Amino acid sequence: MDGRAAGTGEESEGRSEGRRLGRNLRYGGPVHPCVTAPFSWIQPYPHGIHVVPADAWVDPSRPVDLALVTHGHADHARGGHGRTVATPETLAIMELRYRTGAEDDAGAIPHKAEPVRYGESIRLPGDVTATYVPAGHVLGSAQILLEHAGERIVVTGDYKRRPDPTCPPFEVVPCDIFITEATFGLPVFTHPPIAGEMAKLTDRLAAHPDSCVLVGAYALGKAQRVIAELRAAGHTDPIYLHGAMERMCRLYEEHGVDLGELRLVADHSKDDMRGSVVVCPPSALNDRWSRRLPDPITAMASGWMRVRQRARQRNVELPLVISDHADWGELTETIREVDPQETWITHGREEALLRWCQLHQRPARALAMVGYEDEDD
Repeated sequence: MDGRAAGTGEESEGRSEGRRLGRNLRYGGPVHPCVTAPFSWIQPYPHGIHVVPADAWVDPSRPVDLALVTHGHADHARGGHGRTVATPETLAIMELRYRTGAEDDAGAIPHKAEPVRYGESIRLPGDVTATYVPAGHVLGSAQILLEHAGERIVVTGDYKRRPDPTCPPFEVVPCDIFITEATFGLPVFTHPPIAGEMAKLTDRLAAHPDSCVLVGAYALGKAQRVIAELRAAGHTDPIYLHGAMERMCRLYEEHGVDLGELRLVADHSKDDMRGSVVVCPPSALNDRWSRRLPDPITAMASGWMRVRQRARQRNVELPLVISDHADWGELTETIREVDPQETWITHGREEALLRWCQLHQRPARALAMVGYEDEDD
């Protein structure tokens, strides 16, 4: 692995319950430089995880001097940092979504972006090493392995264990402390095979050739995965996009993800789109925009479509249970595989996963992080 120096310095409903949990968290406070207790160099705060010796923050929800970012969703990435260390793909996503490379009034670019490729290690201040490892969540998503004083800590960000044609698969990294998400951290959540969900979509399309299937999917990650999975299932017809989806789909293509022929809804007539798949943001499913479509059958791609009430609330006719997060079985199996000394749980249903760890004699704690939502699922 290459070593190089980094700078110094410091998709909404699903995780609200998780943020109210975390009663076992004892928030970290300032650590004296002479403190040498095990793992005292990593401190969870409501607004991010502080890597104390490097004065760096993992996925901070407020601007900091030095940010280590796992992926480009808005609950993990934001603009305003002095320096951001992330994969090249995540940095490109951040530039597109948050204009992190914008000039200030003086014509300068105050933000410094430092790309790190998968498997590459960088040396941070305070004798901390950070290595970025695939997380399998969306394009560019990474776990961050932090090493200091002979101790290893992995921050997963968001991750999934299912194959995804748009990003490299999750890699298991042995560590002492495993900081894992728990978006679908309840036993009720078991995601079905993606092939079955794609078959539901194409079967409905074939049964209604004079209509279209309008799929609500988040603009970063889910939309591109649905399109790529349709292509893998043999669907070669043009797929139509809401205008808000175009730039992110083009970015994916620029990074080597083949999405086939894509067309903008605005450039075509209602008759052109009969018998087609149309992809839009979830907010457009029941918007007046959809009136330009030929008798749309509304679908929604999300892990939350497992919950029937969620589908009813959105007036979804065809719920597609497609998630970019690990389900309950995958969360628990991942903890077994990593086999850490201690598991820290955040971003979702922390309490149930904490209880599972306790029942299996695995030391664990729940973190109460704020500002983390399920924008991406």
